[in-house]
Amino acid sequence: MTITNGRVPLDAPRPALRRGRLQDLPVEGGKHILLATPRGYCAGVDRAVLAVEKALEQYEGPIYVRKEIVHNKHVVSTLEEQGAIFVDEVEAVPEGARVIFSAHGVSPAVVQAAADRGLDAIDATCPLVTKVHREAVRFARDDFEILLVGHEGHEEVEGTAGHAPDRVTIVNNPDEADTVQVQNPDRLVWLSQTTLSVDETMETVRRLRARFPNLQDPPSDDICYATQNRQVAIKKVAPESDLVIIVGSANSSNSVRLVEVALEYGAKAAYRVDYSTEIQQEWLEGVRSIGVSSGASVPEGLVREVLAELEDAGYRDIREVRTAEEDLIFSLPKELRPSRNR
Repeated sequence: MTITNGRVPLDAPRPALRRGRLQDLPVEGGKHILLATPRGYCAGVDRAVLAVEKALEQYEGPIYVRKEIVHNKHVVSTLEEQGAIFVDEVEAVPEGARVIFSAHGVSPAVVQAAADRGLDAIDATCPLVTKVHREAVRFARDDFEILLVGHEGHEEVEGTAGHAPDRVTIVNNPDEADTVQVQNPDRLVWLSQTTLSVDETMETVRRLRARFPNLQDPPSDDICYATQNRQVAIKKVAPESDLVIIVGSANSSNSVRLVEVALEYGAKAAYRVDYSTEIQQEWLEGVRSIGVSSGASVPEGLVREVLAELEDAGYRDIREVRTAEEDLIFSLPKELRPSRNR
């Protein structure tokens, strides 16, 4: 089958795969792969990665990136090979240099710190994250307390909370919904990190509303379309899978959630891998059906490599399971768009 899901923007050569590493062991009833679609790159990730690539092409001098542009080991290492310099904070960027903010977004304090150093900043924040930032600012201005459902320490959560630091309380999971304290339960709204498990987020909100009946919803769904679509697809695949393999990095929230969703919805086993070479032979023992998907920051080429390794192990029948079509495209940051005068 020909895979046409998205473009493969990172075409730097990968080390040759050692084909034949996995054995083709007989399994009663034959073997097949259920390939979840949608999977891989979302519009926000595509925009952010392309922003770094375009900046490297367009500007002389070093291009710095605050934090990982997206949470994927291969993407970051490939961009480093192309010349991008990743730093933890803007204080590590030389004064007057050019810096790109990652897709996860930043707080106003980070923007100000960059300005104080005279940095030429390019904001590659996903527009869907920017939407949540604007909601936080508006609700804080209207004197609401904000319960931010998300994982404390995640870059996106830090950025959103930084837009209303005196009004935001982070709720990490449903259990914390039972204990979180608020000042005015009648002026209360919830927002969320965009890459969470839809089911867990709704359970958190259900338990919050049981304690705070006047809790308001955000004006629109904060969990991004791509996160939801990938979870819906894996829910369809999981019940029919003896094994699910998710391609994605350990610090990718949406990739980790896909493993959890696969197990919750019936997969007998599920694992996350950065690269196909991490697939273990013992995972495949007695496995007839393998579900395959990838997180929203994963280039399609890494999925192709997984399929190639599994082909060596006898999984040559690939059946696509499509649950949605995605055609959303975000324009590049204004600094990187082609000039109309050229």
